[in-house]
Amino acid sequence: MSEQFVYDALPMRVRFAAGSLRALADEMDHLGVRRALVLATPEQSDLAAEVALSLGRRAAGVFAEARMHVPVEVARTAREVAQRLDADSCIAVGGGSTVGLGKAIALESSLPIIAVPTTYAGSEMTPIWGLTENGEKRTGRDRRVLPASVVYDPDLTFSLPADISVTSAVNAMAHAVEALYAPDTSPIISLMAQDGVRALASAVPEIIADPTNRAARETALYGAWLCGACLGATTMSLHHKICHALGGTLDLPHAPSHTVVLPHVLAYNQDSAPQARAALSSALGGDEEAPATRLWDLIRAWGAPTSLHALGMKGDDIATVVAQVLARPYANPTPVTEEGLTGLLTRAWAGKPPPAS
Repeated sequence: MSEQFVYDALPMRVRFAAGSLRALADEMDHLGVRRALVLATPEQSDLAAEVALSLGRRAAGVFAEARMHVPVEVARTAREVAQRLDADSCIAVGGGSTVGLGKAIALESSLPIIAVPTTYAGSEMTPIWGLTENGEKRTGRDRRVLPASVVYDPDLTFSLPADISVTSAVNAMAHAVEALYAPDTSPIISLMAQDGVRALASAVPEIIADPTNRAARETALYGAWLCGACLGATTMSLHHKICHALGGTLDLPHAPSHTVVLPHVLAYNQDSAPQARAALSSALGGDEEAPATRLWDLIRAWGAPTSLHALGMKGDDIATVVAQVLARPYANPTPVTEEGLTGLLTRAWAGKPPPAS
């Protein structure tokens, strides 16, 4: 083996088991914290209230105002609430919006986070934070925002509707796809990414057929864990830059945007990343087929969105997103040009398939 690489493992604890939500007090004991603010979106306020009730006096309170793309105003209010209630930690119950809010609190206060994912977002496995202000989403890396403990309870994903499960799963796949051709990838990341994509691709059809299929939910959550860990260990590329612009500037829904864009970015990059192409072809079950085409076909078969126009993006917005992506480019295996990016976004906007290669 002649490869040279660096793999920097992230310091975090994972508890994975059905019913593990009941172990939150044990996780608090393990971290040495006494009083946690429970975070959630308004839609999951009932679950947050249940968590707080189960913790009794160890719950400082509930803040159920998490929002997509983490507006700075919401983050500021949450930090003030945590301070006022004398919280020494946060429990983020939900998807990427809620975990993102916990990270925004930790970024300035360093309060440890216990993440309890209810979707396949993967944010809980990364030190990446994001804040949206004045129509632009800023991101960064800081180990202070990395959850100290992650509690994966597949039972919490039973209530996730099938359509949302699909887009959340593709969102998770995007983390692994970009990790495979990141400049700081490694053989370890490649193994995790390939297994994560394979797990999600196998679980999604079973979840569509029966959203209460525990084995499928466990497999999907396991895949999301691996894909999220890949994102946490590598550099983001073109796909995530585009989706940050779509979310922060246009306020498009997060997971559906990832779902629409991913096959197009993969088509843009796959010829420049032969190892990633081979790994994804194997993971998606299309050994002889370009993985971008295979992924597009799967997304359509799963009934997920394939058009940014259908998500609310206007044709005139394409130039805005192109300019924003080019202004602050990320590392990418294929050079990002205005012409190439415009073509990519135009196809994604119109719902056309990615070009075959």
